[in-house]
Amino acid sequence: MKVYTKQELNEYNQSLTYDDISLIPTQISRIKSRTEASTKISFLGLKLTVPVISSPMDSVTGIDMAKELSRLGCLGVLNRFDSSLESLLNSKNGRGVKAVSIALNTDMKTIEKIVEKNFMICIDTANANNKEVLKKTEQIKKKFDVKIIVGNIAHGDSLPQLENAGADAVRVGIGSGSVCTTSIQTGIGIGQVSSLLNVYHKREEKKLKIKIIADGGIKSPGDVAKAIALGSDVVMLGRMLAGTKETPGEVIKYNGQLWKKYRGSASFGVKMRNEFIEGEETMVAYKGAVKNVIDGISDGLKSSMSYMNCFNLDELRKTETFAVLSNSSYLERLPKM
Repeated sequence: MKVYTKQELNEYNQSLTYDDISLIPTQISRIKSRTEASTKISFLGLKLTVPVISSPMDSVTGIDMAKELSRLGCLGVLNRFDSSLESLLNSKNGRGVKAVSIALNTDMKTIEKIVEKNFMICIDTANANNKEVLKKTEQIKKKFDVKIIVGNIAHGDSLPQLENAGADAVRVGIGSGSVCTTSIQTGIGIGQVSSLLNVYHKREEKKLKIKIIADGGIKSPGDVAKAIALGSDVVMLGRMLAGTKETPGEVIKYNGQLWKKYRGSASFGVKMRNEFIEGEETMVAYKGAVKNVIDGISDGLKSSMSYMNCFNLDELRKTETFAVLSNSSYLERLPKM
């Protein structure tokens, strides 16, 4: 069996996603217990306990989610559709919110209010490879001292332009979200592993400072570990956080089971207008407190780090031992009930 480096995976002749690879522990681990592994990270001036950011989807991140994630040492990006956003911006404090998403047409007066609250800005678009995204980023950076996240991209060629425009971080992944139908509707997209590697190597090649956010396709703590090992700084989660108590919306009881709504940002339920739809709406089982999800991610990530002989995320990010799995090899690893 061949053990692949990041560079070799980047040159692989097929597009790869998380289920196509696994991490290979080749060193004798120095770590006695997973509690010795630290998942702390500094991200755009924030100290995070777990490298997790919530997606700015209206069914994932409202004020309650943003506030609770902040308490848990993560980052919640408040969705721009939130009905209480205006009152939040006009209030005397940020109510635990640290980041807000905006659209390309968000006016500068609103952006000024966001900056006054010391919030981070996420320019929430489907395609950051766009001159309007560059223009908006430049406009904001010239007027305000604020951290800006842009997204999304699937390939690293535009990375230098995004950094030059003032982007501090970029969301990587197009078409890989669980309720995203972009690839089906447009034929656009690359496997998430291949996207991350392409962007990571472009950043290294050009010696750029822009941070990489793995956005989409993450289904488990193991995928979080893979994303970090592939060079990502943090991960952005949607479905893994969906259905928790802190997400917007009511808990629905159906056939004796509790559920909550989950939908893509470009779904009909969000747009409600005569626009092209690139997202679906579904129901996910109610999961209880989001703390349970974050604790599970933290535990799984620390366990992976203990296998990989990594005391911190910087060490995990230097991983150069990966396997490419056959379909049977992947299926063999699934729990048998």
